[in-house]
Amino acid sequence: MKKNQWFLMMLSAVLLVLAACGDDSGDEQESSGESGDAAGGEDWIENVTLLTGGEAGVYFPLGVAMADIIDSSLDNVSATGVSSGASVSNAEQLNNGEAQLALVQNDIAFYGAEGSNMFSEVLDNYSGVFTIYPETVQLVTLADSGIESVADLEGKRVAIGDMGSGTEANANQIIEAHGMTVDDIDAQYLDFADASTNLQDGNVDAAFVTAGTPTGAIQELSASADVRIVSFDENAMDSLMEEYTYYTKQDIPSDAYDNFDSTASTVAVQAMLIASNDIPEDQMYEMTKAIFDNLDQMANAHVRGEELSLDTAEEGMSIDLHPGVQRYYDEQ
Repeated sequence: MKKNQWFLMMLSAVLLVLAACGDDSGDEQESSGESGDAAGGEDWIENVTLLTGGEAGVYFPLGVAMADIIDSSLDNVSATGVSSGASVSNAEQLNNGEAQLALVQNDIAFYGAEGSNMFSEVLDNYSGVFTIYPETVQLVTLADSGIESVADLEGKRVAIGDMGSGTEANANQIIEAHGMTVDDIDAQYLDFADASTNLQDGNVDAAFVTAGTPTGAIQELSASADVRIVSFDENAMDSLMEEYTYYTKQDIPSDAYDNFDSTASTVAVQAMLIASNDIPEDQMYEMTKAIFDNLDQMANAHVRGEELSLDTAEEGMSIDLHPGVQRYYDEQ
């Protein structure tokens, strides 16, 4: 009988120790964030597509870096950055549920949310995440083209960006601010890489490029030819900024590119990330946190990635924030 009592006492003690260890493990797991939202909720979107832009622009390396961060940081979530037609088409695709994240210009995000300018209907299925850097509108030509102003584009072959891109929208607005219309030029719908190649080959006379500087396509062109970035007329820029409030004046320094020994006065918008409203709040919180926890990877992807920070993430934000993003900012 004494042996049985001793055995039961020892068994009870072992069970108590095991139970206590189990509780400690659970507390430790919860406090470290290994369970809960970061591991993925049942309603989380498993396959996340992030729309970028042309491979010769700045959106592509930054978007791929963001997708890689999300992919490696969140359990049960696969994220991929893909090349796309850029701002206007990105906003429309995101709104239609064809992707979950997208890089766009802040002016285009605003026009979509309002259903104005190039959008015939309101795009109401996306929200803001953060702004990153100024996107400079660059009108590039070869130094010996004879094109020294926007007025000189009349009758010329001009690349105005991919059809449906933010660059196309900017080109139209800038041309109109200078008292012309796109019908006054021979408009060519080319992405940055194709525009650069066609400039070098003499198939186009000038090209609009809206991107962070230095832009890869212009870097490649300037490495083999003398280039000119055309300055915009001061009165035209003032008129443009009065009508479209998201433009700001921007000067391009003489050391921005090789074989470019002058400065240029132009305008800029802001690059930003938008998110589908279909993304659950907890998932968007964790994706935002992951990106800000890995800013070194953003900086390594492109020099413009160095400009992403919590201090400036809401500067130029033109639409409402996603609830998960808002919660993350509120906690900082």
